[in-house]
Amino acid sequence: MDKKKIERAVRMILEAIGENPERAGILKTPSRFARMCEEIFSGIREKPENVLSTLPAENYREVILIRDIPFYSICEHHLLPFFGRVHIAYIPSRKIAGLSKFARLVEVLSRRLQVQERFTNEISFIIQKNLKPRGILVIVEAEHLCMSMRGVKKEKSRIITISTKGIFSRQGKSAQVLNLIKKENAYP
Repeated sequence: MDKKKIERAVRMILEAIGENPERAGILKTPSRFARMCEEIFSGIREKPENVLSTLPAENYREVILIRDIPFYSICEHHLLPFFGRVHIAYIPSRKIAGLSKFARLVEVLSRRLQVQERFTNEISFIIQKNLKPRGILVIVEAEHLCMSMRGVKKEKSRIITISTKGIFSRQGKSAQVLNLIKKENAYP
């Protein structure tokens, strides 16, 4: 990442909006912004398909649900954050992945310029490619600041995107998982 180039660009933006880049309060803003970019766009340098290392399925053939994985990303249209939760359900075939690997996959894919629809599909695609499960259901719920703080200014609006594959493409299995996601305490 070219942090010096980012710093020059931020100085230009500050000047373009009528701000003085030499003002004490924002003198270090260009370098702070460049360091922030290195962190929040770190997923660009990583290959998400390498995140899901696999294990034998242990003959488990029922639903595995990883719920409420938090994420923060940046909308590629307005360069504003969107954030929320990801729910991933899958039914293994021959392989499973360590549970933390799903959170890591979400992290890698969210730390790049994104749109929610592609983000949802990418999660599903990588799981399908690496684990080849009998079914996948990915749900992403997010609030977009480009909708909350600008434009229509509708705070707390949530956008929900869903990707289903295999067994979850049939209504019955998806409904079962959706009920688990909705419950505050999904276990008996």
